Amino acid sequence: MANTSAYDGQIGVVGAGSWGTALANLLASQGTALDLWVFEPEVCEQIQKHRENKVFLPGVTLSANIRATNDLEAVAAGKDLLVIVVPSHVMRETATRLAPVLGPRTIVVTASKGIENQTHLTMSGVLRETLPGLGDDRLVALSGPSFAREVALKAPTVVTVACRRLATAQTVQKVFSTPYFRVYTNEDVIGVELGGAVKNVIAIAAGVIDGLGLGLNTRAALITRGLAEIQRLGRPLGADPRTLAGIAGVGDLILTCTGSLSRNHTVGKKIGEGLKLNDILGEMRMVAEGVRTAKSVYNLSRKLGVEMPICHEMYRLLYEDASPQEALYRLMTRDLKQELE
Repeated sequence: MANTSAYDGQIGVVGAGSWGTALANLLASQGTALDLWVFEPEVCEQIQKHRENKVFLPGVTLSANIRATNDLEAVAAGKDLLVIVVPSHVMRETATRLAPVLGPRTIVVTASKGIENQTHLTMSGVLRETLPGLGDDRLVALSGPSFAREVALKAPTVVTVACRRLATAQTVQKVFSTPYFRVYTNEDVIGVELGGAVKNVIAIAAGVIDGLGLGLNTRAALITRGLAEIQRLGRPLGADPRTLAGIAGVGDLILTCTGSLSRNHTVGKKIGEGLKLNDILGEMRMVAEGVRTAKSVYNLSRKLGVEMPICHEMYRLLYEDASPQEALYRLMTRDLKQELE
C-alpha cells in the first residue's frame, strides 16, 4: 500500500523550480510540515502570501505545510531528510554551502538531472565531493518520467529511488509514496542518474525532428537509437542495463522525447524551426538541462571511447552552429552496421 500517513522526521527541500515545488507540495500534502529553500525573493514571497509559485508552477495551490524561505542553511540544518532539486550547474556551489550544517544522519535525495561539465560527474558524484561526511548509505537519487505540473495535479506517476543501501531507498520510497505517486527502489545509482541526464540530450534531438516536421517514423528511430547510446555510455560506468530499460531509462526517455511539457524537447523544436539557441534560451526562465549535459556527454564519451553519434550531433548543433539538416544527413549516411553491437 502507498504511504498515506505523515512522515515524522524533519524534511527540507532545496530548490523551488517547478520540480522542487511539486515535490515539496507532494510531501507537504501528506501532512508533513517542511522547509523549502527558494532562491528568488519574489517567488518566496508569492509562496508565503499566496500559496502559489507563479513563476515556475502557476495555477497550483500549495500546501500550508510548506514554509518557504530564502535562508538556505536554515532549510538544511537539523533535517532527517534533505531533498536537493537545483539545476545541475549550481549543485556544487549549493552543496558547498550546505556542508557545514548537514547533520551526520541526514538522508540526502538528489532529484536533479545532469552531468557536470568540468568533472563529468553525475549529481551524486558532485555531492560525494562536496559533502565529505555523506556516505553512500545516505545518498539517494530520485528519477523517472515525471513532469512537475502533472505530479502537482496528481496525475498517476511512477518513479524510482536508488541508493547503494537498499534500506535507505526503502525509507525514501515510503516517504514519497502516495496513491498517485508510486515509487520503486533500485540499488543502481549511476544507472538511474545516467538515464535521467542523457535522455535530455536525446529529447533535444527529438524536438529538432518535430521542428523539421519529419514525422513519427523518424522520432521512433531516434528514441530507439538514443536508448542504445545511453546504454553504451552506461556500460563502462557500471550501470545495470536493466535500469536503463526501466523507469529511469526508457520511461523517462519516452516522456521527454514526446511530451509537450518537456523544456528540452521545446528547445530542439525551436532549433528545428530555425531559431538560434541564444534567442531560445533568452526567452526561457526555466533551465533546459540537456543543453549543458550535451557538452558533458560529448566530452565524457570521447574520453571513454564510446560511440554516441546522436549526442555528438546535438553537441555540434548547440555549440558549433551546425544545421539540423547537416546533422540529420551525417546520422543517416554513417557507415552501415549491425544493430546489436
